[in-house]
Amino acid sequence: MAEIRAFRALRYDTAKAGKIEELTCPPYDIISEEQRQGYIARNPHNVIRLELPKGEAPYQEAKSTLSQWMEEGILRADMEPGLYIYEEEFLSQVDRGETKKLRGLICRVRLEDFAAGVVLPHEETLSKAKEDRFQLMEATRCNFSQIYSLYQDEGHVTRQRLDNLAAGCAPRYEFSDGLVTHRLWVVNDPEAIRAIQEDFAGRKLYIADGHHRYETALNFRNHLQKENIYCPGSGYVMMMLADMADAGLVVFPTHRLVRGLADFHGEALMQGCEKWFEVIPAEGMESAQTALEDAYKQGKHAFACYDGKAWHCLILRDMAAMEERLPETSSAYRELDVSILHTLVLECLLGIDKENMAAQRNLTYTRSAEEAVNSVEAGESCCCFLLNTTRVEEIGAVAGCGEKMPQKSTYFYPKLITGLVMNNLEQD
Repeated sequence: MAEIRAFRALRYDTAKAGKIEELTCPPYDIISEEQRQGYIARNPHNVIRLELPKGEAPYQEAKSTLSQWMEEGILRADMEPGLYIYEEEFLSQVDRGETKKLRGLICRVRLEDFAAGVVLPHEETLSKAKEDRFQLMEATRCNFSQIYSLYQDEGHVTRQRLDNLAAGCAPRYEFSDGLVTHRLWVVNDPEAIRAIQEDFAGRKLYIADGHHRYETALNFRNHLQKENIYCPGSGYVMMMLADMADAGLVVFPTHRLVRGLADFHGEALMQGCEKWFEVIPAEGMESAQTALEDAYKQGKHAFACYDGKAWHCLILRDMAAMEERLPETSSAYRELDVSILHTLVLECLLGIDKENMAAQRNLTYTRSAEEAVNSVEAGESCCCFLLNTTRVEEIGAVAGCGEKMPQKSTYFYPKLITGLVMNNLEQD
């Protein structure tokens, strides 16, 4: 099963580079160009220059920047192999603004093909992002951000170990980015490391966020093997592992925007939906969201639709339509709200097939309900669909069946920060 390893992380020497809060950034794929420039203006050593390079030869630029910073001592490898306890403290924005803490483990994880059933994906991926990450990895031979994965541990044995190791010990880093307080502890004790490794020997890992980067790591490993190129750490990738039952896990829905359909008619769509759904008018977004929440609590499959003129809440009557159209899939996959929306509404009624969805020709995504509504009202989108949150246990069930959810089915909050630790693949 899962094989984890301690490693000598590449970390900033803050005496030379500056404050750690000035050197880190959110994941590259949620950063605008304006934000990117802002991070660099704040501190020219910000990790964004490595993780999201720009220019005529961006990947070579990242390579030369990494080499320069290592030569200058801006980045240094830890003296001893270690595991890294990472904690995020934040307001959940759900659960009435309750303060939550998510604590996990950053380590190296041995790369396994998905067919081995050890590391399991839960979402489909887009090829463009994988090509970009491959070129960056090929140039720098480094992981600058960690893949976010989950594991099952009914007794919470590993979480207790992490809590014990962090108790009474000041974190190596502690700072707030305005929304999230980040903390990091370094674990070098060989006995503690060995015990945690044994915990994972019988476990599977479920990728929560970072599917593109994991597939890129597999492709890079295979590329090196094919070309007979030696790179000591290429058989592993950096991950942050969290207990699937951790009370700090928060998953937001990702809403759907339909655009560019010349013959779109909202009333006709709702009439078509009546074949499979209860179509219930709503007075506005707040009313629609309340109806969604009620359906969620009752275990019903529902989503809301807004076409710029009217709001409707759609509640599936029964699963027969999904069983008829997707007989080869598991019940876990068929019962996902996002699967129901994609199959019955987007494909059957609007003619947006899977290839179209993957290319994002007529379908885009947003985490913000307000952004979705504004896009419709501005005439940029024909309509939007607001979804409920996918439950964590649903994610595990689909992955456990060897299946992948549609793209952008989940949004784990908060995102893991980039730049606290980095994984140099040229180190064993």
